Amino acid sequence: MDFITLEQPVAELESRIDELKRLASSQSMNLDTEIADLEVKASRLRSEIFSSLTAYQTTQLARHPRRPSTLELIGAMCSDFIELHGDRNFLDDPAIVGGLAKIDGQSVIVAGHQKGRGTKDNIYRNFGMPRPEGYRKALRLMSMAERFNLPILTFIDTPGAYPGIDAEERGQSESIAKNILVMSRLRIPIVTVVVGEGGSGGALALGVANRVHMLKHAVYSVISPEGCASILMKSASAASQAAELLRITAPDVLRLGVVDSIIDEPEGGAHRSVERTAAFIKERVLADFAELKAMSGEKLRDSRIEKFMKMGFTGDGAEIMGLN
Repeated sequence: MDFITLEQPVAELESRIDELKRLASSQSMNLDTEIADLEVKASRLRSEIFSSLTAYQTTQLARHPRRPSTLELIGAMCSDFIELHGDRNFLDDPAIVGGLAKIDGQSVIVAGHQKGRGTKDNIYRNFGMPRPEGYRKALRLMSMAERFNLPILTFIDTPGAYPGIDAEERGQSESIAKNILVMSRLRIPIVTVVVGEGGSGGALALGVANRVHMLKHAVYSVISPEGCASILMKSASAASQAAELLRITAPDVLRLGVVDSIIDEPEGGAHRSVERTAAFIKERVLADFAELKAMSGEKLRDSRIEKFMKMGFTGDGAEIMGLN
Protein backbone atom coordinates (compact mmCIF):
# COMPACT_ATOMS: atom_id res chain seq x y z
CA MET A 1 0.00 0.00 0.00
CA ASP A 2 1.45 3.41 -0.96
CA PHE A 3 1.59 6.29 1.50
CA ILE A 4 -1.15 8.38 -0.15
CA THR A 5 -3.60 5.45 0.12
CA LEU A 6 -2.46 4.79 3.67
CA GLU A 7 -3.11 8.42 4.63
CA GLN A 8 -6.57 8.52 3.02
CA PRO A 9 -8.58 7.59 6.18
CA VAL A 10 -6.92 10.49 8.04
CA ALA A 11 -7.64 12.86 5.15
CA GLU A 12 -11.31 11.83 5.23
CA LEU A 13 -11.53 12.50 8.97
CA GLU A 14 -9.87 15.88 8.57
CA SER A 15 -12.27 16.75 5.75
CA ARG A 16 -15.19 15.88 8.03
CA ILE A 17 -13.71 18.04 10.82
CA ASP A 18 -13.42 20.99 8.41
CA GLU A 19 -17.04 20.50 7.33
CA LEU A 20 -18.25 20.54 10.93
CA LYS A 21 -16.23 23.68 11.67
CA ARG A 22 -17.73 25.45 8.66
CA LEU A 23 -21.22 24.30 9.65
CA ALA A 24 -20.74 25.46 13.25
CA SER A 25 -19.54 28.86 12.02
CA SER A 26 -22.26 29.43 9.41
CA GLN A 27 -25.16 28.07 11.42
CA SER A 28 -24.06 29.25 14.88
CA MET A 29 -24.20 25.66 16.11
CA ASN A 30 -22.23 24.19 19.00
CA LEU A 31 -20.41 21.19 17.57
CA ASP A 32 -17.37 21.36 19.82
CA THR A 33 -17.90 17.86 21.26
CA GLU A 34 -18.26 16.21 17.85
CA ILE A 35 -15.23 18.08 16.49
CA ALA A 36 -13.10 17.19 19.52
CA ASP A 37 -14.04 13.50 19.21
CA LEU A 38 -13.07 13.44 15.55
CA GLU A 39 -9.79 15.26 16.24
CA VAL A 40 -8.88 12.67 18.90
CA LYS A 41 -9.73 9.90 16.46
CA ALA A 42 -7.66 11.50 13.69
CA SER A 43 -4.69 11.96 16.02
CA ARG A 44 -4.91 8.33 17.17
CA LEU A 45 -5.12 7.12 13.58
CA ARG A 46 -2.10 9.21 12.55
CA SER A 47 -0.10 7.75 15.43
CA GLU A 48 -1.04 4.21 14.39
CA ILE A 49 -0.08 4.83 10.76
CA PHE A 50 3.25 6.51 11.49
CA SER A 51 4.29 3.93 14.06
CA SER A 52 4.26 1.14 11.49
CA LEU A 53 5.52 2.65 8.22
CA THR A 54 7.57 0.37 6.00
CA ALA A 55 10.84 1.62 4.54
CA TYR A 56 9.19 2.18 1.15
CA GLN A 57 6.25 4.04 2.67
CA THR A 58 8.78 6.24 4.46
CA THR A 59 10.45 6.85 1.08
CA GLN A 60 7.10 7.92 -0.37
CA LEU A 61 6.54 10.23 2.58
CA ALA A 62 10.01 11.74 2.06
CA ARG A 63 8.87 12.51 -1.50
CA HIS A 64 5.55 14.04 -0.43
CA PRO A 65 4.71 16.88 -2.86
CA ARG A 66 4.12 19.28 0.05
CA ARG A 67 7.19 18.35 2.06
CA PRO A 68 9.04 21.52 3.14
CA SER A 69 11.54 22.67 0.55
CA THR A 70 14.88 24.38 1.13
CA LEU A 71 13.47 27.81 0.28
CA GLU A 72 10.50 27.29 2.61
CA LEU A 73 12.76 26.22 5.47
CA ILE A 74 15.09 29.16 4.87
CA GLY A 75 12.07 31.48 4.91
CA ALA A 76 10.86 30.02 8.22
CA MET A 77 14.28 29.80 9.93
CA CYS A 78 16.27 32.71 8.58
CA SER A 79 16.11 36.46 8.19
CA ASP A 80 17.80 38.76 5.68
CA PHE A 81 18.18 35.98 3.12
CA ILE A 82 19.95 37.11 -0.04
CA GLU A 83 19.90 34.44 -2.73
CA LEU A 84 23.04 34.26 -4.86
CA HIS A 85 22.94 32.85 -8.38
CA GLY A 86 25.26 31.24 -10.87
CA ASP A 87 28.50 29.28 -10.79
CA ARG A 88 30.56 31.99 -12.56
CA ASN A 89 31.37 29.37 -15.16
CA PHE A 90 28.29 28.30 -17.15
CA LEU A 91 24.88 29.31 -15.77
CA ASP A 92 22.54 29.26 -12.77
CA ASP A 93 21.07 25.89 -11.79
CA PRO A 94 17.72 26.32 -9.99
CA ALA A 95 17.93 22.76 -8.61
CA ILE A 96 20.31 24.16 -5.96
CA VAL A 97 19.62 27.40 -4.13
CA GLY A 98 21.68 29.28 -1.61
CA GLY A 99 23.03 32.53 -0.34
CA LEU A 100 23.65 34.67 2.72
CA ALA A 101 21.25 34.65 5.66
CA LYS A 102 20.98 35.17 9.40
CA ILE A 103 19.69 32.72 12.00
CA ASP A 104 18.85 34.54 15.23
CA GLY A 105 21.29 37.27 14.21
CA GLN A 106 24.11 34.88 13.30
CA SER A 107 25.34 35.25 9.72
CA VAL A 108 25.55 31.99 7.78
CA ILE A 109 25.89 30.63 4.27
CA VAL A 110 22.95 28.36 3.47
CA ALA A 111 22.51 26.08 0.45
CA GLY A 112 20.35 23.15 -0.50
CA HIS A 113 18.56 21.15 -3.15
CA GLN A 114 15.29 22.68 -4.33
CA LYS A 115 12.38 20.65 -5.70
CA GLY A 116 9.42 22.32 -7.36
CA ARG A 117 5.79 22.73 -6.47
CA GLY A 118 3.63 21.39 -9.28
CA THR A 119 4.59 20.22 -12.75
CA LYS A 120 5.83 23.52 -14.21
CA ASP A 121 8.00 24.38 -11.21
CA ASN A 122 9.36 20.84 -10.97
CA ILE A 123 10.45 21.00 -14.59
CA TYR A 124 12.14 24.34 -13.88
CA ARG A 125 13.89 22.87 -10.83
CA ASN A 126 14.62 19.61 -12.69
CA PHE A 127 12.86 17.73 -9.88
CA GLY A 128 15.68 18.67 -7.49
CA MET A 129 18.35 16.90 -9.58
CA PRO A 130 21.31 19.27 -10.02
CA ARG A 131 23.62 19.54 -13.01
CA PRO A 132 27.35 20.33 -12.56
CA GLU A 133 26.71 24.08 -12.47
CA GLY A 134 24.48 23.57 -9.44
CA TYR A 135 27.25 21.89 -7.49
CA ARG A 136 29.73 24.52 -8.66
CA LYS A 137 27.38 27.23 -7.43
CA ALA A 138 27.26 25.52 -4.03
CA LEU A 139 31.05 25.26 -4.08
CA ARG A 140 31.34 28.99 -4.81
CA LEU A 141 29.14 29.72 -1.79
CA MET A 142 31.16 27.41 0.45
CA SER A 143 34.41 29.02 -0.63
CA MET A 144 32.86 32.40 0.17
CA ALA A 145 31.88 31.10 3.60
CA GLU A 146 35.47 30.16 4.42
CA ARG A 147 36.79 33.47 3.06
CA PHE A 148 34.52 35.39 5.44
CA ASN A 149 34.66 32.82 8.28
CA LEU A 150 30.93 32.04 8.17
CA PRO A 151 29.36 28.71 9.20
CA ILE A 152 27.58 26.68 6.54
CA LEU A 153 24.13 25.09 6.71
CA THR A 154 23.06 22.74 3.92
CA PHE A 155 19.76 21.00 3.23
CA ILE A 156 19.66 17.71 1.33
CA ASP A 157 16.60 16.75 -0.70
CA THR A 158 17.35 15.12 -4.05
CA PRO A 159 16.71 11.83 -5.84
CA GLY A 160 20.31 12.20 -7.05
CA ALA A 161 22.43 14.16 -9.46
CA TYR A 162 20.95 14.59 -12.95
CA PRO A 163 22.22 11.71 -15.17
CA GLY A 164 21.61 13.39 -18.53
CA ILE A 165 24.14 13.56 -21.36
CA ASP A 166 24.53 17.34 -21.05
CA ALA A 167 25.41 16.99 -17.36
CA GLU A 168 27.97 14.30 -18.12
CA GLU A 169 29.48 16.44 -20.88
CA ARG A 170 30.01 19.30 -18.43
CA GLY A 171 31.69 17.11 -15.79
CA GLN A 172 29.00 15.85 -13.41
CA SER A 173 31.19 13.36 -11.57
CA GLU A 174 34.08 15.82 -11.32
CA SER A 175 31.87 18.53 -9.85
CA ILE A 176 30.51 16.16 -7.19
CA ALA A 177 33.98 14.83 -6.36
CA LYS A 178 35.40 18.33 -6.06
CA ASN A 179 32.62 19.39 -3.67
CA ILE A 180 33.34 16.37 -1.48
CA LEU A 181 37.07 17.14 -1.54
CA VAL A 182 36.71 20.84 -0.78
CA MET A 183 34.07 20.34 1.94
CA SER A 184 36.39 17.90 3.70
CA ARG A 185 39.09 20.59 3.87
CA LEU A 186 37.07 23.64 4.96
CA ARG A 187 38.07 25.12 8.33
CA ILE A 188 34.64 26.41 9.28
CA PRO A 189 31.61 24.74 10.92
CA ILE A 190 29.37 22.80 8.54
CA VAL A 191 25.96 21.40 9.51
CA THR A 192 23.79 19.34 7.16
CA VAL A 193 20.16 18.26 7.48
CA VAL A 194 18.59 15.59 5.25
CA VAL A 195 15.05 16.91 4.96
CA GLY A 196 13.60 14.64 2.26
CA GLU A 197 15.41 12.30 -0.09
CA GLY A 198 19.16 11.89 0.26
CA GLY A 199 20.13 10.26 -3.01
CA SER A 200 23.67 9.00 -3.67
CA GLY A 201 26.57 11.32 -4.58
CA GLY A 202 24.06 13.97 -5.57
CA ALA A 203 23.29 14.30 -1.86
CA LEU A 204 26.81 13.75 -0.52
CA ALA A 205 28.09 16.69 -2.59
CA LEU A 206 26.35 18.91 -0.01
CA GLY A 207 26.69 16.56 2.93
CA VAL A 208 30.33 16.38 4.08
CA ALA A 209 29.68 18.13 7.37
CA ASN A 210 30.77 18.19 11.00
CA ARG A 211 27.21 17.38 12.02
CA VAL A 212 24.74 15.50 9.83
CA HIS A 213 21.11 15.12 10.88
CA MET A 214 17.97 13.61 9.34
CA LEU A 215 14.35 14.50 9.71
CA LYS A 216 12.40 11.61 11.21
CA HIS A 217 10.77 10.58 7.94
CA ALA A 218 13.62 11.40 5.55
CA VAL A 219 15.65 8.74 3.72
CA TYR A 220 19.38 8.57 2.90
CA SER A 221 20.82 6.02 0.52
CA VAL A 222 23.43 5.24 -2.13
CA ILE A 223 20.61 4.59 -4.64
CA SER A 224 16.83 4.85 -4.80
CA PRO A 225 14.79 1.72 -4.02
CA GLU A 226 13.53 1.69 -7.61
CA GLY A 227 17.05 1.94 -9.01
CA CYS A 228 18.34 -0.79 -6.72
CA ALA A 229 15.43 -3.08 -7.63
CA SER A 230 15.97 -2.50 -11.35
CA ILE A 231 19.69 -3.31 -11.17
CA LEU A 232 19.83 -6.13 -8.63
CA MET A 233 16.35 -7.64 -8.86
CA LYS A 234 15.73 -6.87 -12.54
CA SER A 235 12.38 -5.29 -11.76
CA ALA A 236 11.43 -1.86 -10.38
CA SER A 237 8.32 -3.49 -8.91
CA ALA A 238 10.56 -4.95 -6.20
CA ALA A 239 11.26 -1.45 -4.84
CA SER A 240 9.53 -2.17 -1.53
CA GLN A 241 11.81 -5.14 -0.87
CA ALA A 242 14.86 -3.15 -1.96
CA ALA A 243 13.97 -0.31 0.43
CA GLU A 244 14.01 -2.71 3.38
CA LEU A 245 17.37 -4.17 2.34
CA LEU A 246 19.01 -0.79 1.74
CA ARG A 247 18.48 0.38 5.35
CA ILE A 248 17.54 3.91 4.26
CA THR A 249 15.28 5.14 7.06
CA ALA A 250 16.49 7.53 9.75
CA PRO A 251 16.72 4.90 12.54
CA ASP A 252 18.70 2.57 10.27
CA VAL A 253 21.05 5.30 9.07
CA LEU A 254 21.61 6.51 12.64
CA ARG A 255 22.36 2.96 13.75
CA LEU A 256 24.95 2.65 10.97
CA GLY A 257 26.65 5.85 12.15
CA VAL A 258 26.07 7.80 8.94
CA VAL A 259 24.13 10.58 10.69
CA ASP A 260 24.49 12.08 14.14
CA SER A 261 20.86 12.43 15.15
CA ILE A 262 17.22 12.32 14.09
CA ILE A 263 15.22 15.55 14.17
CA ASP A 264 11.55 15.18 15.04
CA GLU A 265 8.69 16.12 12.70
CA PRO A 266 5.18 17.36 13.47
CA GLU A 267 2.57 14.65 13.94
CA GLY A 268 1.56 13.43 10.51
CA GLY A 269 4.80 14.45 8.81
CA ALA A 270 6.81 17.58 8.03
CA HIS A 271 4.38 18.59 5.26
CA ARG A 272 1.76 19.41 7.88
CA SER A 273 3.71 22.37 9.29
CA VAL A 274 6.71 24.04 7.70
CA GLU A 275 6.98 26.37 10.71
CA ARG A 276 7.15 23.61 13.33
CA THR A 277 9.55 21.56 11.22
CA ALA A 278 11.79 24.61 10.79
CA ALA A 279 11.67 25.25 14.55
CA PHE A 280 12.87 21.70 15.29
CA ILE A 281 15.72 22.07 12.77
CA LYS A 282 16.67 25.55 13.97
CA GLU A 283 17.03 24.41 17.57
CA ARG A 284 19.41 21.62 16.57
CA VAL A 285 21.42 23.76 14.16
CA LEU A 286 21.97 26.59 16.64
CA ALA A 287 23.14 24.10 19.26
CA ASP A 288 25.60 22.65 16.76
CA PHE A 289 26.96 26.05 15.76
CA ALA A 290 27.41 27.00 19.42
CA GLU A 291 29.47 23.86 19.99
CA LEU A 292 31.43 23.95 16.73
CA LYS A 293 32.45 27.62 16.83
CA ALA A 294 34.53 26.87 19.93
CA MET A 295 36.72 24.52 17.85
CA SER A 296 39.75 25.66 15.86
CA GLY A 297 39.72 25.53 12.08
CA GLU A 298 42.18 22.64 12.08
CA LYS A 299 40.07 20.69 14.57
CA LEU A 300 36.92 21.27 12.52
CA ARG A 301 38.66 20.00 9.40
CA ASP A 302 40.36 17.02 11.04
CA SER A 303 37.28 15.85 12.96
CA ARG A 304 35.19 16.05 9.79
CA ILE A 305 37.66 13.92 7.85
CA GLU A 306 37.87 11.41 10.73
CA LYS A 307 34.07 11.24 10.94
CA PHE A 308 33.69 10.20 7.32
CA MET A 309 36.74 7.92 7.25
CA LYS A 310 35.18 5.85 10.05
CA MET A 311 32.09 5.02 7.98
CA GLY A 312 32.03 1.44 6.76
CA PHE A 313 34.62 0.14 9.23
CA THR A 314 33.62 -1.93 12.24
CA GLY A 315 35.43 -4.19 14.67
CA ASP A 316 38.95 -5.26 13.68
CA GLY A 317 38.81 -3.32 10.41
CA ALA A 318 38.34 -0.03 12.24
CA GLU A 319 41.13 -0.87 14.69
CA ILE A 320 43.56 -1.70 11.87
CA MET A 321 42.80 1.65 10.23
CA GLY A 322 43.30 3.39 13.58
CA LEU A 323 39.71 4.72 13.54
CA ASN A 324 38.54 3.50 16.94
